Amino acid sequence: MNRFNLILASIFLLLSINILAQSGRGVINGKILDKVSKEPLPGVNVIVIGTNYGAATDVQGEFEIRGLEVGMYQIRICAIGFNTVVKSDIIVNSARPSTQLIELSSTVIELENVIVRSDYFDMDPTELNSVTSFSYEEIRRAPGGFEDVIRALSILPGVAQASPGRNDLVVRGGAPSENLYLVDRFVVPNINHFGSQGATGGPLSFINLDYVRETTFSTGGFSTLYGDKLSSVLKINLRDGRTDRIGGKGTISASQFGFNLEGPITNKSNFIFSGRRSYLDFIFNAAGFNFVPEYYDLLTKINFNLDSKSKLSFLFIGAFDNVNFNNNDEEDIYENSRILGSNQNQYVTGISFRKLFNKGFFNVSLSRNFVDYDTSQKDTLLNPIFLNQSREGENELKTDLVYQFSKTSEISAGLSVKFIKFNSKIKLQNFITSFGEKLNITSLDESRNYQKYGFYVQYSNLVFNRIMYSAGVRGDYFTGINSELLISPRFSISYSLNQLSSLSFSIGRYNQYPSYIWLAASELNRELKAAQVNQYVFGIESKLREDVRLKLEGFYKHYSNYPTSSSRPYIILANTGAGFGGGDENFASFGLEPLVSSGKGSINGVELSLQKNLRTFRITVY
Repeated sequence: MNRFNLILASIFLLLSINILAQSGRGVINGKILDKVSKEPLPGVNVIVIGTNYGAATDVQGEFEIRGLEVGMYQIRICAIGFNTVVKSDIIVNSARPSTQLIELSSTVIELENVIVRSDYFDMDPTELNSVTSFSYEEIRRAPGGFEDVIRALSILPGVAQASPGRNDLVVRGGAPSENLYLVDRFVVPNINHFGSQGATGGPLSFINLDYVRETTFSTGGFSTLYGDKLSSVLKINLRDGRTDRIGGKGTISASQFGFNLEGPITNKSNFIFSGRRSYLDFIFNAAGFNFVPEYYDLLTKINFNLDSKSKLSFLFIGAFDNVNFNNNDEEDIYENSRILGSNQNQYVTGISFRKLFNKGFFNVSLSRNFVDYDTSQKDTLLNPIFLNQSREGENELKTDLVYQFSKTSEISAGLSVKFIKFNSKIKLQNFITSFGEKLNITSLDESRNYQKYGFYVQYSNLVFNRIMYSAGVRGDYFTGINSELLISPRFSISYSLNQLSSLSFSIGRYNQYPSYIWLAASELNRELKAAQVNQYVFGIESKLREDVRLKLEGFYKHYSNYPTSSSRPYIILANTGAGFGGGDENFASFGLEPLVSSGKGSINGVELSLQKNLRTFRITVY
């Protein structure tokens, strides 16, 4: 009860602080960049819609608008030679500035019949269909999202949760293992607490939404910039820390509490930090539950602006998950015997360097992903049924280059090298599946080193101010299996019927290598091939108004070379990866048996979506 009273007192304190912070006035500031070259744009007009407030960017592309009443606003950003952009859902409060990072795309200027329109919906020249972008505020208020980045995306067309209460996303019929997550361009194998090994799902995300600037989610037809995944790409861009002074806040939600801190280090550097802990273990223990989860997560990012054209960034994200069992009576012991408990420690850390040059920029990054799985399940006599201690570490060196030939054409190219170490100690003794098969791995103890290599080239061009196309090729190679270099060509095109409507089409090949745990059980599994899908997407888009977009898309996906079990032919690993994968699911998702690349199939569907951005609605608190 003392802990419960302390939690209630903290909630009331935070609510009181929040109410007091709503008095006074606030600031909108930020930076405007060229979308392709990332060069700062001076002389750009930034207008707060519906007010007399505005500003113009300086030589560093920065602006600041002061004296705004607390509330929700929109800003219009316009400059000669660039498309006009409107940013909505900008929340102004007196606690800290509302900082925006906005990128403008060049436009071809015609001297006759020019109609300037405000664009609420951004378009990446390399991603011409099946892409949706969300700001922080849109994710925060997404119905059923609970301020979880992944859960907020599950309401999109073509996206579903494989099971309630978990972030196992099924994107256009693909498996939960087919989704790629990037945070500030760093690959994160799984951004969920208590994640499933070999897949990308889990009960809840460990990315702190308070520091998310925007997300971009591609549900198919993505470009050659991204490889080793079949169904989707989620890019999460974190915001920078505030530059005026140190600030922070305490947070409490339905399942966790934490502390945020951010601010400047020097006049050219800033940081963000958050630490969070669940309090479900307090509640579950007090209520006498037999299954008690406990988790922590940390996030920190530091930016160093070396000069006007060079930037160095450091990122660390960690998640620490533990499961405790209360075996107080026979009923608890029986219930716990059906649960696969998993203690996990994971982190991603990296450093990236970006350099601008005339008509382009390049990025160089060095990162490390590490996950330590300690997974077990015991029977009603507390004897181990399944023990799995696995460590997966990936060290990646990656470089990307973007060069703009003209206002209407650009080329992107990149290289990546991964050095991987995988350790596993697995025991699965005399387990009888629900179909009567016997699984028996008495002792598996091995360590393996792998490498992955990848490269891509992507060219984008705008023709006659109506036709935009993007063509590229990607190559991937993995030493963990006996296969050749994989070449993946991709092409997409968009045709503007008029200023409000367009048609789009994309075609491409996508490959995904087997999970490391799938390769552990048998030497025969080295003969596996990369799973492959050929994908076709056709779309029609129309802007009913400048802030309302209607999209209709049809897609077809043909799968081949998917791993299947040779001892249990009914198992295709495309159907696994959702849930925790314990004895009730016959440990199918771990692939602990001889596998062959004989799975194939197809998926087709049609999606209809209507998206509206907030336009004139504004809330003011007095």
